[in-house]
Formats: sequence, structure tokens, C-alpha cells
Amino acid sequence: GGGRSDRGPRGRRRGRKDEEEKWVPVTKLGRLVKSGKITSLEQIYLHSLPIKEYQIIDQLVGPSLKDEVMKITPVQKQTRAGQRTRFKAFVVVGDGNGHVGLGVKCSKEVATAIRGAIILAKLSVIPVRRGYWGNKIGKPHTVPCKVTGKCGSVTVRMVPAPRGAGIVAARVPKKVLQFAGIEDVFTSSRGSTKTLGNFVKVLFPLPS
Repeated sequence: GGGRSDRGPRGRRRGRKDEEEKWVPVTKLGRLVKSGKITSLEQIYLHSLPIKEYQIIDQLVGPSLKDEVMKITPVQKQTRAGQRTRFKAFVVVGDGNGHVGLGVKCSKEVATAIRGAIILAKLSVIPVRRGYWGNKIGKPHTVPCKVTGKCGSVTVRMVPAPRGAGIVAARVPKKVLQFAGIEDVFTSSRGSTKTLGNFVKVLFPLPS
């Protein structure tokens, strides 16, 4: 079994490299990024330009962008022939330095769902505002103010925390906040937090 798992990622990575080399931008923004006219995501956000090609994120953020599959859940649709099962993947991407994205994708196969979710997550990357608790020393490390968000029955509240407090949160929000580059924050969540889709969706816009 070990041999196959070793071969898997290597083959996948090689495929991704070929894709990068073959990337021919179809949007004006893509062409500007490829030609080196736009060098940071902040320039794109400044003009509120929609990102339609995930390779733009690859080019600007590059190897610092990590992705993590938060959950894969089977979903069913009732058809005349019976139930049709597909897999829904939730993926979070982030560079740990103020950029985070969320992607959700359904597919018949798990691998296809994950791949699609990673692409959607890259397309939805947003900037994260960070602030200080108390003295403005060093880099911003926490959320700038108290924020509350709601999605479905899930309510999440974030409170700025002093340096060294760490991310006081459950497993799911902790991962999202780490990817966003927030080091210290207090959180409290209420409602059906086991509905992971809503839990992640409510976290996503909070720090931005």
C-alpha cells in the first residue's frame, strides 16, 4: 500500500506543473498577471476585480498557499431509478498571511469533488483584516474588533485577544483562522456547529 500512496501525490504534482506551464490566460486580468503587470492580490482587491482563473492565485501567492479538506460528505438525490449518491467536499485554502478562501463542490467521485473545491476555494480567496490588542507593536496578530456572524442556526463571535493567547476555538474555526494568518483570538460558537458547511461559511467572511 505504501508504494501506491507515495506515487499518488508525486504524479498529481507533476500534472499540476504541466497545467501551470500550459496556462494561457483568457481574461484581461489573467494576461496582466502573467505578464507581470500585477504583482499582488491587493492590487486586484483595490479595484474589486473578479478573479475568474484560479491560476492567477497560483501565480501571485504561489507555494505559500496551503489547502485542507475540511469534510467530505455523501449527499443523495432521489431519481426515478433510485437514489443517486454524490460526494460534497469542503476545502479551505490560505497562505497564513492574510488570504483565505473556501470552496464547496459536489461530484460523483471524491477526487473530482476535492479538485473542484480547491479551484473554487482559490477563486474565492479574500483578504483578511488583522489588528492589534492593546499596543501596536510588531505585526497585527488578531481580529481588529469584535465581530459576530450567522449562517443557518450557527452563530460565531470573535473577540480580539492579547499576543500569546493563541487561537481559542474549536477544530474547524481554528484551522480557518490559522490559514487566514490570525494568531490570537477568542471565539464562541452557538447553534448546530456540527453542520460543518454552515460553520465554515459563517467563519469565512468574519475576519475580512
